[in-house]
Amino acid sequence: MRIIAHVDMDAFYASVEARHNPALRDKPVVVGADPKEGRGRGVVEAASYAARRYGIRAAMPISRAWKLAEAARRKGEEPVVFVHGNRRLYVEMSERVMAILAPEGDAFEEASIDEAYLDLSSLGSFEAAVERARALKGEIAEREGLTCSVGLGPNKLVAKIASDFKKPDGLTVVTPDAVQTFLDPMSIRVIPGIGPKTEAELNERNIRTVRDLRGLEVGQLVEWFGRWGEDLHAKARGLSDSVVSNDWEPKSVGEQETFEVNTLDTDFILQRVRALAGEVFARLQRQGFRACRTVTITVRFAHFRTLTRAHTSRGEIASADALYAGAAQLFSPFFDARENPRGTRIRLIGVRAEKLLR
Repeated sequence: MRIIAHVDMDAFYASVEARHNPALRDKPVVVGADPKEGRGRGVVEAASYAARRYGIRAAMPISRAWKLAEAARRKGEEPVVFVHGNRRLYVEMSERVMAILAPEGDAFEEASIDEAYLDLSSLGSFEAAVERARALKGEIAEREGLTCSVGLGPNKLVAKIASDFKKPDGLTVVTPDAVQTFLDPMSIRVIPGIGPKTEAELNERNIRTVRDLRGLEVGQLVEWFGRWGEDLHAKARGLSDSVVSNDWEPKSVGEQETFEVNTLDTDFILQRVRALAGEVFARLQRQGFRACRTVTITVRFAHFRTLTRAHTSRGEIASADALYAGAAQLFSPFFDARENPRGTRIRLIGVRAEKLLR
């Protein structure tokens, strides 16, 4: 019998901030850019559960989050604390949590900075898997002061959906014979890959729940969505053969930054390029790589036109300074008429390392 656990840290960035600053515990906390009283750039990186009660969500424009926070404050609700993110701290905490999880399964897969899969099949029963999950939740809480939600299911798909069912600090078990009963009443949005656009398309056809989706013939789904229709047909039935494995190689490592004020200040932009290159190279090394061959940059202008440029070196790019030098060379034409004939100010920059080398 296959038993898979999906471990999902609760409001990870905001929870880490509260762990390191107890004054933030149980407060409405938003991690992201400076809101500048509603004029700030950037997005919400994370929101505590208290902040989510005000309608604030990850990936929301920080200006919108500030307006929601102000609306709540005017109603007498607790004020939101806006915190600038500290990715290095989050990576460090993630590594500590993953070190707790990794030895506890037959196989381990780090799915992102705040979630992982464990294959617990050798335990032989869901009852034993529940005990293991409870022990892991307790160890993470005791050692790191953080909570997580765990889903247990017969495959990765069901386990992931289950981990989101009772948050925060939840534990949801879906045995093989209960999969369809569990999934059927849910919105089609719980199916990985179904975003707002696909949801709208299906809603127009009166398909709103997983039960509705399951009622369609595979041929109909293929007609609408091509080969992905076959995948949807299987997922609506809670079927997935994906294995738990960390045997994958990241193809690139990148960072980007949205400026508070659109600018063409060369010194300032290159200073931020150097900082991004340093962060990218540090992440590259943490993931076990020593160098890269390709540097790619992103430039987004004030009018939102976005361009990318890349260069592949004959030799290895084996230091943060070398990565910066390659990125700076690619950025140079955007400071004059070569790539920016109208002198349009720049809103966002990005640096990415590709063709990674061990």
